[in-house]
Amino acid sequence: MKSILLKAGLPILILVVAAGAAQLIIASKKPPEQKEDDKKALLVDTLSASPQTVRFTVKAQGTVRPKVETDLISEVRGRVIEISPKFVNGGYFNKGDLLVRIEPADYQTALIAAKAEVARAKANLQEELARAKVAETDWKQFDLETAPELGLRKPQVAKEMANVAYAEAELEKANRDLERTMIRAPYDGMVYQKDVDLGQYLTVGAQIGIVYGTDVAEVRLPLSDNDLAYLELPFVMDRDSAVIPDVTLSAHIAGTKAEWSAQLRRSEKVIDEKTRLIYLVAEVDDPYGRNLANTDGYFPLKFGRFVQADIAGQRAENIYVFPRHVLRRGNQILLVDSENHLRLRDVEVLRTDGDSVYISAGIEDGEQVALTPISNPLDGMAVRTIPPSLPGPQGLESEPEQIAIANDGDTQE
Repeated sequence: MKSILLKAGLPILILVVAAGAAQLIIASKKPPEQKEDDKKALLVDTLSASPQTVRFTVKAQGTVRPKVETDLISEVRGRVIEISPKFVNGGYFNKGDLLVRIEPADYQTALIAAKAEVARAKANLQEELARAKVAETDWKQFDLETAPELGLRKPQVAKEMANVAYAEAELEKANRDLERTMIRAPYDGMVYQKDVDLGQYLTVGAQIGIVYGTDVAEVRLPLSDNDLAYLELPFVMDRDSAVIPDVTLSAHIAGTKAEWSAQLRRSEKVIDEKTRLIYLVAEVDDPYGRNLANTDGYFPLKFGRFVQADIAGQRAENIYVFPRHVLRRGNQILLVDSENHLRLRDVEVLRTDGDSVYISAGIEDGEQVALTPISNPLDGMAVRTIPPSLPGPQGLESEPEQIAIANDGDTQE
């Protein structure tokens, strides 16, 4: 009986002893050291507001096309007997150069016949004039006051004079036809497309080729009404003005950025019904550099090339320029006051582009604008600032005049 009680009570005794030992250990353990939570304020980069003078630049793009394009058409019929070495796709030529020659034998014969006809008509006229003079003398012998015109052979003289005029007109036509057997360049240019070759028989109206003038190139630039608001108004309103906006065209060629100077010359004055855009036309003189004395480093502006265009626009003064990401919804920005507290400020935005925001009002010179993105800022929230290391984002404040890139989709109205 005692052994049974001993076996039953031993586990209970062990549990009691273990519980007591645990209580003793807990009671003898020192409490953890209490430390205050030292949470630092958010670190924020700032930029000092400084007004600037900016010149807006409207961006556009387009394809280079020749100002003058001509389809060469045969005005006479005949076989091609000569083609100039310049008359190949991409070949240059000068005004007056012979490009294609058509067999002239038939037209030379026609010219000889026309000359003979002129001589015959003039001889008939001289004969008729002599007859008229004889008739006039005869009528005077009858001592009549007035002689009939038929008696004086005036109708016959008029007929022969008409025959002379007709023969001379045919002679001029024969000369033109003979001249048209030689197709000459109408201006300085290049061959875009050659459609004939030696031995080919041409009919009147057959296409010989397509040529482009190389004196002037054009680029049609699509712009919106908002873009036009940042160009010089006298030009936009299509009035006579000495103000012609400059345009810089650019493209990457073989890994190198090439630029060409152009000028806006006209507006097409019609809004495209599909895109609701209006097209302005910029012109580039001597796009292929044919008149340059030194072409080293010059990239020809080839027809068909797609180019970007920067159009010089209006200037604006006292504008604050910041990276675009500082602008929040509702045209708000974050400022840091003198006590390092955040302040939400409503501003007036003149324009935005892909990189920058241009603020015209709502901010004062010298105020600190927070550049660090903050997801949920609170007005009055304490922050820490980073000492400025640069005078402005991407060196903006180092320039006396900033260039504002205008994109229609980013305009703030």
